[in-house]
Amino acid sequence: MDRSPDYLVRRLRLRHLELLVALADAGTMRAAAARLHLSQPALSKMLGELEVGFGARLFERSPQGLAINAFGLAAVYRARVILGELARGKEEVDALRSGAAGVLRLGTLSVTATVPFAVARLRQQVPGAQVHIHEGRVRDLIQRLLDGELDCVFGAITPELLTSELLRLLRTEVMLEDELCVLCSASHPILKSRRLRWADLHALPWVVPPKDTLVRQGFMTAFLNEGLEPPEPAVEVLSSVTVGSLLRTDGNLLGATRLEHARDELARAAVSRVRVSPVIPLPSLGLYTRHGPETPAPLTQAFAQAIRWCGRQQARSAKA
Repeated sequence: MDRSPDYLVRRLRLRHLELLVALADAGTMRAAAARLHLSQPALSKMLGELEVGFGARLFERSPQGLAINAFGLAAVYRARVILGELARGKEEVDALRSGAAGVLRLGTLSVTATVPFAVARLRQQVPGAQVHIHEGRVRDLIQRLLDGELDCVFGAITPELLTSELLRLLRTEVMLEDELCVLCSASHPILKSRRLRWADLHALPWVVPPKDTLVRQGFMTAFLNEGLEPPEPAVEVLSSVTVGSLLRTDGNLLGATRLEHARDELARAAVSRVRVSPVIPLPSLGLYTRHGPETPAPLTQAFAQAIRWCGRQQARSAKA
């Protein structure tokens, strides 16, 4: 039987791809049928056509429902990408009809000083570009990238991703180095001190992110390296924007954050950086795109160039 890619193109429709995704998400024929507004017999027929086309059983059947197998996982991954690319094509056509030069769907950290500058730089280079920014945790954004919902993701190159099976599906480029940064109110007396070490800050009240974050882990490492038990924070909060607001409101607090996040707060009034030795590096920030035979879209490449330009500007500022 002909199971070539041409056979799949001739025999399968987009509805088959929607069915694959619906079955993977729903886990039962009944739930998938309801989601797609199909009868169960029609759904069973389409699943059979899919499995004939791929030449393999994609789901294992049991009284408890359907369980996707390794063949199904591979097929569903590609189905999500195809459907995502189709949605992206519709967005780009709509944008071009409205006079735009194209659409960049960008995933990024919720607070970053670099991305706004890079987007502004991109729009200088490509004046008609539209940018749709999606904020969130890197691991969630990476999945959306792989599903074809995003064009690129700017975020930390974490140890979790470096050891993950997902890494082989990604192109990853290091863009910026990063480190742990201590902030305080501009009126805090600690700013009068020089040559501070982490031990000098141990007894002071802190506002820091939760324990499952890279910043908190770097914060704990800083004190452990000094032979000290990491201090328990007076306030624990994820948002660096909230950290900045707390420091402006409570002049006794110190705050721990990424330098990338801190740049945005330091650009505003009433917050200063506390220089502490030794420097605690944090995972670098990079740009993720999907790995494949095709090169990233021109607008994605232009955004990567804009990020590199911002990195060079920051490096010059640090040396000045």
